[in-house]
Amino acid sequence: MQTLTVGLAERSYPIHIGTGLLGRPDLLMPCLPHKRAAVVTNTTVAPLYLEQLSGVLRAGGVEALPVILPDGEQYKNAETLGLIYDALLRSRCERNTPLIALGGGVIGDMTGYAAATYLRGVPFIQVPTTLLSQVDSSVGGKTGINHPLGKNMIGAFYQPQVVLADIATLNTLPDNELRAGIAEVIKYGLIRDLPFFGWLEQNMEKLLARDTEALQYAIARSCRNKAEVVGADERESGERALLNLGHTFGHAIENGMGYGMWLHGEAVAAGMVMAADLSQRLGWIDAPDAARARRLFERAGLPVVAPALGTEKYLQLMGLDKKVVGGRIRFVLLKAIGHAVVTEAPQDLLRQTLEACVANA
Repeated sequence: MQTLTVGLAERSYPIHIGTGLLGRPDLLMPCLPHKRAAVVTNTTVAPLYLEQLSGVLRAGGVEALPVILPDGEQYKNAETLGLIYDALLRSRCERNTPLIALGGGVIGDMTGYAAATYLRGVPFIQVPTTLLSQVDSSVGGKTGINHPLGKNMIGAFYQPQVVLADIATLNTLPDNELRAGIAEVIKYGLIRDLPFFGWLEQNMEKLLARDTEALQYAIARSCRNKAEVVGADERESGERALLNLGHTFGHAIENGMGYGMWLHGEAVAAGMVMAADLSQRLGWIDAPDAARARRLFERAGLPVVAPALGTEKYLQLMGLDKKVVGGRIRFVLLKAIGHAVVTEAPQDLLRQTLEACVANA
C-alpha cells in the first residue's frame, strides 16, 4: 500500500492506494467514531462490493445504511440527489453520520455534494471503484451534479476525510471504463509531467492488460500530481484550472450528445486531441507533438474524433463552461507536452479546430 497526503492544513487527508484495501477496517475506522454510516452506491457496484464494505463496517461495530442509486451519468442530477436526502432523513441521520461514496465519479460527486449540504455538512469518505475516480474525481473535493444546460454547474468544494483506492476493484471494471480512466491519467502527463507521459508511452499495453504494478504506479503518480495542484489551489483560482485540459470541449460533447451517451473519459480524450490541435494552430506545439498526443489516445483505444454536433452548437455549449469569464471562453492549452496554460483563443482558429477534429466536418 502507498499513502499520499492532500495538504490542506487542518483539512489534509490521506489517499491510500493498494490491493485488498476494502478488507482493511483499520483504514476506515479512524474516520468512523460513531456507530452509523451511510454507504451511497449504485445498482452496478452494490452487488459487487456493498456487502464486503458493510461487513468491514459491521466488524468495527458500525451499522451500514445502504443507499443504492441508478447507474449512469444521466442520473447525476437533482432528482437522484434527492434520493440520497430522502434516505438520510428517513433514517434520521445526524451530523456525525458519515457518507461513504462507493463507486465511480458520479457516485463520488453526488455523495460529496450531499455530504456538503445535508445538515450543512457531514463527514465524507471516498471509496472509488473505477480508474477515473481513483486517479481524478475522488481527490480534491470537487462535488456536484449536472444541469440540462451544463455539466457540473451546481456543486461545492468539499473535501473527504480519506480516499481508499483499492486496485482490486478494477478487476470488475468494463474495458471501456478502464480506457476512460486512462484518459485522465494521460492528462497529467500532458499538463505537467513530461517524464510520466514518456512512461505511459512505454507502458500503455501493461495498463490495458490491467498489470497490477503498472496500475498502482499510474494511480499513485496521477494522485501525486493532483494532490500537489489541489494543495496549492483548492478552489481553482489559478493552477487547478489546468486539470481541465480538454474538458471545455469534452463537456460540450457530453451535453450535446446527452449525458451518458459518451463516457466522461471518452469525451475528454477527444477534447484533449482538440486542445492539442488548437495549441498547434496557435504555434505553441508542433505537428509531431500534436500527433504524439493523439497517438497515445489511439493506443489507449480512446476516441480522437469528436461527434458531429455542428460548429455553432459546440460554440454555444462551450459558452456554458465554468471557465468562461466576461462572456469569453477560456481554454486549457499546451505550450509543450508537460506544460499547460489557461488562455483565450481566436475565434477563427477555434472554428478551424472544430472543423478539423469533428466527424463528418
